[in-house]
Amino acid sequence: MEIHLLRFSNTIPRTGLHRPIRSPPRQSKTISSSASAGGGGTSSFDAVAYEAERLRLDTAARDSMAMVADRDIVGGGGEGEVDGDGKAWKWRIRKRIWDLMEAEGIARNPRPVHHRIPNFDGAGSAAVALGRLEEFEKAECVKVNPDSPQKQVRFLTLTGGKKLLTPQPRLRTGFFSVLESQLLAPSSIMEVCTSVGVAKFGRPIGLDEKIKVDLIVIGSVVVDPRTGARLGKGEGFAELEYGMLRYMGAIDDSTLVVTSAHDRQLVDDIPTANLLIHDVPVDIICTPTQVIYTNTSIPKPQGIYWDKLSPEKLGQIRVLRDLKRRIERETGQVLPSGPSEKLPPTAQRK
Repeated sequence: MEIHLLRFSNTIPRTGLHRPIRSPPRQSKTISSSASAGGGGTSSFDAVAYEAERLRLDTAARDSMAMVADRDIVGGGGEGEVDGDGKAWKWRIRKRIWDLMEAEGIARNPRPVHHRIPNFDGAGSAAVALGRLEEFEKAECVKVNPDSPQKQVRFLTLTGGKKLLTPQPRLRTGFFSVLESQLLAPSSIMEVCTSVGVAKFGRPIGLDEKIKVDLIVIGSVVVDPRTGARLGKGEGFAELEYGMLRYMGAIDDSTLVVTSAHDRQLVDDIPTANLLIHDVPVDIICTPTQVIYTNTSIPKPQGIYWDKLSPEKLGQIRVLRDLKRRIERETGQVLPSGPSEKLPPTAQRK
């Protein structure tokens, strides 16, 4: 994988600390285990069929999310107003940034970047900056989202001898997969950084897994460097993943959340007063030109907020249903549920 040289601007941004880049991260030791040593194995895994189904479901999800966005914007009041369910203003900001990235030539494949965590020019440089963070270097287990702009972060995690925790796309096939560098051959590392590679080599884990996550890397559509407020692509999976990790005891309030993004994805108009209780703020932003410590004061979610979770979303994600049944069985109380919503067909899978 090509790693671009990182150039920092000479100015200190008003939005946070501007940390200079240190020497390149140390190289990982050679891994000699066979490529098939991952939890999934390779003998019965049909990579072509898996990828075709993933692409089909992702296309259906993006089409449906586009309709949801249009509906929420039309029904959410005029520009500058906050709609009743707190969604329209988010969609307006997302669309502005997606449109800008395409118009300015910042967007990179997969295209178009609309209704995705957008890939961007300089994603490799932002990943290198993230990989040089002291917080990343010290981490033994890093949770990284499965999106394209964070692919090199997954690569740096594994080549740095760390444990990689990554969710199955949209949690459709299960929960999280763990990948351990010492169980992977060097020739398989690049493949392991893809969705197919995670499914092929990853070891699926459940809610009872005893794991400590030292750092969370999350994708963003927009992020406010002054406050740490962040918007994803609108499906809420990053929030659900965070909440379940809190339930497992894998993370707590001190676990830092980092995002990599393009400088043009930085905004100053996310109204923090309108954020929902489950929205996850970020502590550190890495762009191709700067590293920003947000010193966010936005509270981090404490778990799953069942009264915000629709029956439709619950019906899509098996691990959430399992968790709900477990808590209800342990407490003897029925958990609340949120209002119904129309969702994209992302979780049905043969």
